[in-house]
Amino acid sequence: MSGFPAVFSGARFAVLGLGRNGLPAAIALAAMGAEVWAWDDGPAARAAAESAGVAPRDPSPILARCDGLVLSPGIPHRLPAPHPLAEAARTAGVPIICDAELLYRAVRAAGSRARFVGITGTNGKSTTTALLAHLLAEAGVPVAAGGNLGPAALALPFLPDDGIFVLEMSSYMLERIETIRFDAAAMLNLSPDHLDRHGDMAGYAAAKREIFARQAGGDTAVIGVEDAPSRAIAESLAQRPGGPRIVRIAGAAAADVSGADVSGADGILRDGLGEIVDLRSARALPGAHNAQNAAAAAALARALGLSRDDIARGITSFAGLAHRQERVGTVDGVVFINDSKATNADSTARALACHERVVWIAGGIAKAGGIESLAPLFARIDEALLIGRDAETLAATLAAHHVPHRILGSLDRAVPEAHAAARRAAGVVLLSPACASFDQFSGFEARGDRFRALVAALAEGRAA
Repeated sequence: MSGFPAVFSGARFAVLGLGRNGLPAAIALAAMGAEVWAWDDGPAARAAAESAGVAPRDPSPILARCDGLVLSPGIPHRLPAPHPLAEAARTAGVPIICDAELLYRAVRAAGSRARFVGITGTNGKSTTTALLAHLLAEAGVPVAAGGNLGPAALALPFLPDDGIFVLEMSSYMLERIETIRFDAAAMLNLSPDHLDRHGDMAGYAAAKREIFARQAGGDTAVIGVEDAPSRAIAESLAQRPGGPRIVRIAGAAAADVSGADVSGADGILRDGLGEIVDLRSARALPGAHNAQNAAAAAALARALGLSRDDIARGITSFAGLAHRQERVGTVDGVVFINDSKATNADSTARALACHERVVWIAGGIAKAGGIESLAPLFARIDEALLIGRDAETLAATLAAHHVPHRILGSLDRAVPEAHAAARRAAGVVLLSPACASFDQFSGFEARGDRFRALVAALAEGRAA
């Protein structure tokens, strides 16, 4: 973080977890004058922090005298079991907060009236965050984007009054905010995910709904209306006295978009004034789900003052994000698509719906419900090649639906086998795992990077 004065001088914060979020938070808080007690349970993370100039020290002895515990998103403070330090903070009445909350406090304490945009949803939030940031930047608006996507919130630079912070907000982050108010906020969709952390679907939806907390009449709430839980939140929010202006959005797959203010129906992005842009000209935004992402970004951009022409130009020039239906190569006429970000079945459904026939690479740590919900799309799969811990569980579902499949265990084995299978029929290899990656990789990025490297090696071998 750069450009901030010592707005936290005299404050004391405990930071637990020194990874992608926690380490930048510890560095930024210290730079802004706070006394920081930073810790990680892992020796390697502590060593990395020390190399970065942060001396780890266990905050347990002084926790009760801290102004807050900054807890990295992946560390639970309630379910499935709270980390001992988080439990101690709750007992002592110490607020448990995320770095996005502290960014908001720092910006306001520094005197900036920069606006804040929050984007959440089970799927599509990263693409929508990046797309909105691109639209703003192309229109000449000072913008900084991050949070759950890209740079951690406290690694973002200071922005003046005319700047806009665009933050991807996960449910883990949203359950740890206290004062942040989003001038514009979007919830794209809701389907079961992270239920171990939130207890059940009601708890998950409640965490997501926090993105609209503290919004007032001059603010904008953008809500997808293609699923029942999201529609219920839109209806409830509409009844809130003095609440935000609600903009309902839908993608191209919605059976009925008559209730949507902005939609991507039939591949055309439209608002109340008519057509904004033909989404077929946006090559980085394929499929019905990306029509919803584009609708959300357009609705947010309009709320922030961009013209419809600004939006059309920005959407057609958007380059897309890695690991989200990313074409990483073509070998012997076979197209390889990296959709490693698809860590649940709902996300994979969006990818499968974009292709008539695929050889599908899937597997890892399955989410609740597995892949049974994908059954309507199984006819598009020539063969499924399964990897990771829960390959046998996925195989049982596929067998019950008579889908050809093999358990290969690793991505290294699956890629060349997929190439051979796709040459015979489908012509497309889709890595869209429908599972988390932590059984074999450090995250979906590492899984996608490995896929990309294997495709490149395959191409080099064929060229030789």
